[in-house]
Amino acid sequence: MEEDKAACSGGPRRRVISVSAGASHTVALLSGDLVCSWGRGEDGQLGHGDAEERHLPLVISALDDCEISSITCGADHTTARSESTRTVYSWGWGDFGRLGHGNSSDLFIPRAIKGLKGLEIKQIACGDSHCLAITGDGEVHSWGRNQNGQLGLGHTEDVLVPNKVAAFEGIAVKMLAAGAEHTAAVTESGKLYGWGWGRYGNLGLGDRNDRLVPGEVAAVPGEKMNLVACGWRHTIAVANSGNLYTFGWSKYGQLGHGDFEDHLVPHQVQALKNKTIQAVSGGWRHTVALDEDGELYGWGWNKFGQVGCGNTDDHNSPKLITGIVNEKVTRVTCGWRHTVAITDRGNVYSWGRGTSGQLGHGDAVDRCVPKRIELLSADGLACQGIESSPSGNCASSNWISPAERYAVVPDETIGPLTNRLHQTNYMDGELLVPNAVLGSSRDASVPDSDKTKRLRTAL
Repeated sequence: MEEDKAACSGGPRRRVISVSAGASHTVALLSGDLVCSWGRGEDGQLGHGDAEERHLPLVISALDDCEISSITCGADHTTARSESTRTVYSWGWGDFGRLGHGNSSDLFIPRAIKGLKGLEIKQIACGDSHCLAITGDGEVHSWGRNQNGQLGLGHTEDVLVPNKVAAFEGIAVKMLAAGAEHTAAVTESGKLYGWGWGRYGNLGLGDRNDRLVPGEVAAVPGEKMNLVACGWRHTIAVANSGNLYTFGWSKYGQLGHGDFEDHLVPHQVQALKNKTIQAVSGGWRHTVALDEDGELYGWGWNKFGQVGCGNTDDHNSPKLITGIVNEKVTRVTCGWRHTVAITDRGNVYSWGRGTSGQLGHGDAVDRCVPKRIELLSADGLACQGIESSPSGNCASSNWISPAERYAVVPDETIGPLTNRLHQTNYMDGELLVPNAVLGSSRDASVPDSDKTKRLRTAL
């Protein structure tokens, strides 16, 4: 292992084991237990000790000796888990306690979550502002923002450290997924649960109500659920049979049913009924599914090419992504507006929004077809030449309180703030401008721009 962690410049060839994508950043786990990240870094989500964007993958030096085995991105924060040391690390935007450290401060390099230390954790799920963990015994712990009950604790108070979800006492949970303000779970017995914000039917419970504790989704006859993923406000589930089901918000066709209608309970995606689906991921308003033959399908919102089918038109039914030739996809992850995949040849591809460098190609260009990340791919540089962030230590990390870092400012394109104070609201600590002001018919609570409306005031 020490040899595998030799200096990257001219060092050993490495493979990408897994990838995870956030709102505008991406993180990858490399062989040799190295972790690298790239994209937007304003909130510390890259873990390099600063707030700079990175357009190429950069190794997080603070995690070099932490024996990381998996990584998971939230919208603007990141987690990493070590199986061998039974430690979970988090860093990035800390509002609402989403980092699990007992405060709302941002962290620019990883810090261990004390409340999970020593526990056998088999999965971490991150939403926009909340996180959950499954223990080896199938117990669930949750923390972070909770205004719609997405933590499943029976109340709507934010929680700054991991708390056990009592509703799953005696129920072994197999897999978790987290969306903007809702959460889903699959149990070892194949049952599906949803809780949190339910306005669009994204909980699968047949109505548009919020739930403060997990509610069991009515079983699909003859099916037991095996996998689950969440988009921003929609949910994707895969049965043991390989059949794909979606429900929730479908304004952009992200459910894949050939229409733009919300669905309040799981509906099978008929276009893929003859495919055996083995992996799924949900973006802000788009969805991808991977079948057993290594073929990848995408659908939903496609303004930046994140569906990957060569155009920027929205698609309400699955489209085969043909830009990865003579390779089988083995893993896929969706960010808010971008998508990243790994193939059986050890190559890594990305496409969609690239304005913050989250595609990892060394530029800030959007792409509507998959492009290989040369620095990471086996048929490219295989991680040779990848650089590391300044030396750090995962045991200690600098932190900045939100009050010290940010002042809320108006979007310069909409005129003086004083003229619109009566029209503004906040979401996740950001000032949002209603669509009426912007002349848009889009959902009022969905910010349409990825340009920040927060001004960093100190660092």
